[in-house]
Amino acid sequence: MKKNKKVDDFLKTKGHPKDKEIQRVREIILGVDDRIEETIKWSSPTFMYKGNIASFFLNAKKFVSLMFHYGASIDDPSGLLTGEGKVSRVARFMDMEDIEAKKEDLENVIRFWIKMKDA
Repeated sequence: MKKNKKVDDFLKTKGHPKDKEIQRVREIILGVDDRIEETIKWSSPTFMYKGNIASFFLNAKKFVSLMFHYGASIDDPSGLLTGEGKVSRVARFMDMEDIEAKKEDLENVIRFWIKMKDA
């Protein structure tokens, strides 16, 4: 897992109330595949693999919000991704317990993205 120091520094300056939860989501996503990268785009930590996968929506303070830029194209039988837009979807995590309960679903969504991009 390769964390980007720019993302580490950015999150430190933000002082988000759900920082521990954000860090855990980062670990899960980056742990799925070594080819996943993270950077800062649109003033937010963003995950990438052959395109933008997802970005944190840091304006949410009571939960962790992760916006999947092309989430509508991701096969997600678990229902982790919510929304009705034509393109994007959102995953929300209320606390550490919720993150751990949804860990496998999040990993599967990321794996599907990689598989889709490699096809």
